[in-house]
Amino acid sequence: MKRRELIVLLGAAPFAAPLAARAEQKAMPVIGFLGGNLLNPNSPNVAAFRQGMSETDYVDGQNLAIEYRWADGRYDRLPALAADLVTRKVDLIMASAPPSAVAAKGATSTIPIVFAIGGDPVELGLVASLARPGGNLTGITFLTAELTPKLLELLSELVPQARVIATLVNPNNPNTERSIRDMEAAARAKGEQLRVLKADTEAEIADAFAALAHLQARALIVTADPFLESRREQLLALASRYAVPAIYGSRALAEAGGLISYGASLPDGYRQAGTYAGKILKGAKPADLPIQQPTVFELLINLKTAKALGLTVPPVLLARADEVIE
Repeated sequence: MKRRELIVLLGAAPFAAPLAARAEQKAMPVIGFLGGNLLNPNSPNVAAFRQGMSETDYVDGQNLAIEYRWADGRYDRLPALAADLVTRKVDLIMASAPPSAVAAKGATSTIPIVFAIGGDPVELGLVASLARPGGNLTGITFLTAELTPKLLELLSELVPQARVIATLVNPNNPNTERSIRDMEAAARAKGEQLRVLKADTEAEIADAFAALAHLQARALIVTADPFLESRREQLLALASRYAVPAIYGSRALAEAGGLISYGASLPDGYRQAGTYAGKILKGAKPADLPIQQPTVFELLINLKTAKALGLTVPPVLLARADEVIE
């Protein structure tokens, strides 16, 4: 080797190592957040997910990036949104609600998926079992479908004279058939009649409330569903206009003026989903992380709304409430 070539090689050596090190550094991980309802990256649930991530040392904007995709209640858009995240080669998909999880599973069998959903993920075909999910999915179930008979029970205590009760469901939610089946069985056991109203548009929500009088329904169950929850203002306005006592599967509606709500704590579940996502980014496999189930359930009663409806809340029901809004 000529002396000049040797000098050039030696002079370049100090710069080669840093360049190689930078090339080997992994880029900032990216999570795709797939939501079924309205765009709201600052919602309590999303904030709780980010909190869970921070508990595993991942902070959005610092050493983590989150890309949001929202279907605005149009579940038919979810497969394309999930495919877009896969095309962008995100490191993990966070699926919010059953339709999002189903769409994500259909889009990839390799990218890890963490879900936070209502219903049984085994029954929905997402995982092999709760203890050993298998595949690339794991997450949290809020048991919303399993809790629907409890909604009927609580509403019957609050409005004991209602022998005919209606339920409003979104027919596009994978949990709907299970919810209807369980509520019908619970209603028969109580000697009550259940009327099923289906809506996946604002116009159909309005039609459902207009049909209550014709059906002689004296009370209403609004099942937990991202689309229905995203139309909370319309739901509450119609419940007030038709003076119908209604129970909701989401506390957000009771906080906003609904009569009563019961369900698992969603922020607590989303925080757990965030910790799972962090563990997976650090090397854990979804197949080895068992499905988590809720441990915190919340009963909210809005006394202001009860008074407006002319209802007296039984003391025994008030005593069981986790929060009473006055």
